[in-house]
Amino acid sequence: MTEQNTSPNRGGSRQKSWVSWILTGIICAGLISVLAWQPKIAESMAESNVPQVGSGQETVESLEGAALQSTPQFVLAPTEGALVREPIPHTEIDTSLRTSAIEYTVTEGDSIFSIAQSFDISPETLLWSNYDVLSDNPHELSIGQVLKIPPTNGIWYKWTSKDTLEKVAEKFSVTVDDIKLYVGNNLDLSNPVIEPGQYVMVPGGSREYMQWVIPEIPRGAAGVATSPFFQCDTSGIYYAGSGYFIWPSAVHTISGNNYWSGHLAIDIGAGMGSPIYAADGGVVVYAGWMNGGYGNVVIIDHNNGYVTVYAHLSAIYVNCGNAIPQGTQIGSAGSTGNSTGAHLHFEIRYMGGFINPLTVLPFG
Repeated sequence: MTEQNTSPNRGGSRQKSWVSWILTGIICAGLISVLAWQPKIAESMAESNVPQVGSGQETVESLEGAALQSTPQFVLAPTEGALVREPIPHTEIDTSLRTSAIEYTVTEGDSIFSIAQSFDISPETLLWSNYDVLSDNPHELSIGQVLKIPPTNGIWYKWTSKDTLEKVAEKFSVTVDDIKLYVGNNLDLSNPVIEPGQYVMVPGGSREYMQWVIPEIPRGAAGVATSPFFQCDTSGIYYAGSGYFIWPSAVHTISGNNYWSGHLAIDIGAGMGSPIYAADGGVVVYAGWMNGGYGNVVIIDHNNGYVTVYAHLSAIYVNCGNAIPQGTQIGSAGSTGNSTGAHLHFEIRYMGGFINPLTVLPFG
């Protein structure tokens, strides 16, 4: 019984074993075939699907450009009523260096200080280079004058037949090389020749110039104020200031010339006809017209070492000899004398010397 029952089981096991081996062989053969053909399949796919770099085909850059073009463009919609600045792609900074003088025509509201500032040169340079027009006097400036604007600080000088490099250099406190090496002079370094009438730039050059100021009005021991123009009796009149100043105008801004070596005062931007006040109490020692470009002038002696001067007035409301307190209206702002526009020329002197009014006037 035992032998009959076990023989069929052994036959079935052998059959299953052969089937397993056959399936395993088929699977292995399939894998080997795939591995063998995979490089050729990959090459075929690359040829048919991947673009190659070459003539008439897209490059990486073109693909990037195409991608950017397909990106939606960002546009900022302007708010209604807003100011929109259009792009200006073709702009550039002018880096050219000016090496020669140019001409400038004086217009309304100009001053030596403001013109010099606009061309980035010193006021002294402007005066020194225009002696034939201004005679070193900033108050000679008037509308319509044509000024020479040097390219840099120094002196724009017209050569004469008697000049030499050594003489001109010594005259303006520079070296010969300063003149020879300045690029705008275009001099042959081995044989520098400058013809009479030719202009040269003396960079860094300087010279003394005449100070044009309103003359001091001395008061004699007997109380008489004297000047080259007239006298007024101030005997028995005494009014001392406090030594503390107020602004002589409701306007507290500088409109033209500031305080500098050629203009020992400030120009306050008072409008035509606006009130002008005594900056401190004192005695009027001058009230009237004054030559030299100042126009109508009031001078107040404050009897404490200080004297104040108010020029270019359109009207004067005080007389020589008046004792007035601080804040008294002494006149109205104007443009009399040599002036390119309404303003107040205001000076403060102490013990005969000039001080910058901005150092003693209240701030703001």
